[in-house]
Amino acid sequence: MNDTPGWASPGSAPSEGQGANVPRPSEPADGNGQGGNWSSAQPPAGQWSPPSAPGAGPHTSPPAASWGAGGPGPGPYGPGRWQPPAAAKPGVIPLRPLGVGEILDGAVSTMRAHWRTVLGITLTVSVIAQIAIILIQRFLLPDPVEIDPDATGPEALRQAADSAQSTLISSLPSVLIGMIATLITTSVLTVVISRSVLGRPVTLAEAWAEARPRLAQLLGLTLLLALISAAILTVGILPGLLLGSAAGAALALIGFLASSAVTIWLMVRFSLASPALMLERQSIAASMRRSAKLVGGAWWRTFGVLALTWLLTFIVSLIVAIPFGIIAMAVDGGGISSVLTDGSMDFGWPFLIVSGIGEVVISTITYPLSAGVMALLYIDQRIRREALDLELGRAAGLPGYDTGN
Repeated sequence: MNDTPGWASPGSAPSEGQGANVPRPSEPADGNGQGGNWSSAQPPAGQWSPPSAPGAGPHTSPPAASWGAGGPGPGPYGPGRWQPPAAAKPGVIPLRPLGVGEILDGAVSTMRAHWRTVLGITLTVSVIAQIAIILIQRFLLPDPVEIDPDATGPEALRQAADSAQSTLISSLPSVLIGMIATLITTSVLTVVISRSVLGRPVTLAEAWAEARPRLAQLLGLTLLLALISAAILTVGILPGLLLGSAAGAALALIGFLASSAVTIWLMVRFSLASPALMLERQSIAASMRRSAKLVGGAWWRTFGVLALTWLLTFIVSLIVAIPFGIIAMAVDGGGISSVLTDGSMDFGWPFLIVSGIGEVVISTITYPLSAGVMALLYIDQRIRREALDLELGRAAGLPGYDTGN
C-alpha cells in the first residue's frame, strides 16, 4: 500500500469470487468462557458508558435522558435512532460507496483543488491539438466535393457517395488528433484524481512522470476497443448493404440497431479498463477483464452515470460552441457568402481561429469532467466490492485505518 496510483493490487476480492479481506474484531466469549479474550472483571450492568464521554466511568451516573414524542434524543435519523459516524474524507470524496452526485462533485472538486495541474495539461494539449487540426484543415485536406442539386438517378448517387467519402477523409485527422489528446489528458488526470482522493498535492511534472510509461498501453487499449466496435458494426450492417435492395436497406437498419446495442453493452462493460490499466499497472487484456468484473452486476448504474456525464458534456459543449460559432461566422464574411451563394463550406482563417478557440475552451472543461467520472467510478466499484476505502484510509494516514486495527 502506498500513495502512488494503484494503491494496492486487487488481490482476492469479491469481484473475483472471493470475500473481501476486511479486518474484524475478536468474537466475544461464549457461555463456556471460550472463544474470546474478555476479562473476567466486567463493570456492573447498566453503569458503563463510552470512554469518549467526559467524566465517564463505571462509577459515574448516566446522564439524564431527553425524551421526545417517540423516544429519547430526537436527531437527524428520527427519535431514538442511532446516528452513524460520518465517513472519513481526506480528499475530494468520502471513503465509502459514492452516490452519482458525489461522483460528479468529486470530479469538479478535483478541478478546483488542483486547477493549476488540471488547467496546465488540458489547456496545453487542447491548444496543440487545435493548432494541428486547423493547419491540416487549411493546407492538407482536399476541397469539398461540389454537389449538383439538379442531379438525379445514378449521378446523384455517385455525388452522394463522393461527398460521404470526402467527409470521412476530412474527419479522420481530427478524430485521430482528438483521440491522442484525450489519451494524454486522461492518463495524466487519472493520476491527479488518484492523489486528490488521498488529499495529497501533485504537480504536473509528477503526474506526467507517473502517466508516461502507460501511454503506449493506453493507446493500444483505445485502438483495440475502437476496432472491436467497428467490427461489430460492420458485421451488423454489411449483409444488408450486400443485398442492395429495399429489403437490404431494412436489414441494414435492423443490423445497425442490433450491433449498436451490442457495442454499447461491451463499451460500458469495458469502461473501467482505462483507470484499471493506469492505477493497477495491468496489461491491456488484464485491465479489460478487471473492468468486466467490476462492472458486473452494476451495468445499468455504470451506464446511467456515463450517460449523464455525456449529457452534461454535450450541454456544456453546446453552450460554448453556439456563441463561438456565431462570432466565427460574423468575423468571416467570405465564408458566409460562400455558404449563401453555392452552399460550399469554404471558411477562411478568421472562422478557423475563432472556432478553434471555442474548441479549446470546450476541451479544457470537458476533459477533466470525463476523466474524473471514469476514475471515480472505478474507485467507487472497488470500494463497494473490495473495501478499497480501508486501503485508501491507510494510504492517507488516517487514524483507525492502520493494519493493527
